[in-house]
Amino acid sequence: MTTHDEHPVDGPAENGGLPDPRSVIEGTDWAELEHAYGAAHDTPLRLCQLLDEDSEVQAGALGMLDMSVLHQESLYSATAPAALYMAAILDDPRTLAQHENYSTWDDRPRPLRAALLDWLGQVADSAAYGETTGEADGNAPGVSDAVRAVRGTLHTAVSAQLLAPDPTVREAALGAASALLQAPDLAGCITGTTRHLRRLLKESTDRRERAATVLTIGSWGEDTTGWLADPDPAVRACAALAPGCTGNSQATQVLLHFLLEPAAVDAWFREPTTSDPWVEDPLPQIDGRLRYALLSAAVERANHFEELLPVAMASVPFCSNLTVADDWGPLLAAAFPTGYRQDVEFTPAQHRYLSALADRDVCWRYTHLIASWLRDVGLPADRDAIRALLGRAR
Repeated sequence: MTTHDEHPVDGPAENGGLPDPRSVIEGTDWAELEHAYGAAHDTPLRLCQLLDEDSEVQAGALGMLDMSVLHQESLYSATAPAALYMAAILDDPRTLAQHENYSTWDDRPRPLRAALLDWLGQVADSAAYGETTGEADGNAPGVSDAVRAVRGTLHTAVSAQLLAPDPTVREAALGAASALLQAPDLAGCITGTTRHLRRLLKESTDRRERAATVLTIGSWGEDTTGWLADPDPAVRACAALAPGCTGNSQATQVLLHFLLEPAAVDAWFREPTTSDPWVEDPLPQIDGRLRYALLSAAVERANHFEELLPVAMASVPFCSNLTVADDWGPLLAAAFPTGYRQDVEFTPAQHRYLSALADRDVCWRYTHLIASWLRDVGLPADRDAIRALLGRAR
């Protein structure tokens, strides 16, 4: 095992409010702390092994720490000091060792530093659970508060990696920073963190990285309007998605413009699909495909369905019974905001869109998947009945 005496950690990890790793190990009474399997007396060994010269040993140590001090995303009394130690060693050159098994959830060859950042982000996510809602988190009394108390220190270490040379480290740092900044007491760090990311956006040429960065900045409530005219269409679209752009007519037009070409939007990134859900990780702040997020925002922001009609018609060739919750279901709700009434004629926009859907065979397979969406707007869940209504309206 590599010890701290053999390889002292110095430099940036000792600055900016970060503790000396050795002091975390030696100044913590580990035998009095617990993890998922009882007393945490083995935790210091595992932490020290993170700086072993053998990447296999490093990977094994992180795996054991993940199972013990963050078991199934639960927090323990040993979690806070373990997280402090990991934050304090992020700048150690030994954390640049590459391995493909640093985590069970990501088998890409990458530096230990990226895996540590991912782990710190998971700790932050767990600590944020129930913090603002009062919902019980299931952790022992005081444990969540202990982790929350060190989030400022963790953020200091994580934010220093946002401009790291390695893109996998930057990606992990962005995720960890986003998780940490859920903390109400770290709200004051958002502006400074955004300043780092604005620099990254100027320097990076990677589409996914730039899009992910803009989405994250927008999720913090920061201004993204400067990227509505970005040379990259994907970045423009992600900037328009920001909640701060909800009332911005330019942002709405950006969304509507790109949704006219669904295939082009789908080609921006390799994203999860129904047939291949693991093809790529989704973008941060996006649940599923980017196109569906753009469509959801457009539906929410459009003034009336007639404004959405070109987008709705462009989406029809991509609709099926499996996509109803993401595309044609919400569009039908927008088309019939007060529900369909038999004594009121279809508007031309309603008639055109509903006719296109009625003509698309794959939308009507296994109708139990679509029935509730149709019933919610007052329409029959039967295709022939829909066609009868459309024929009567002609």
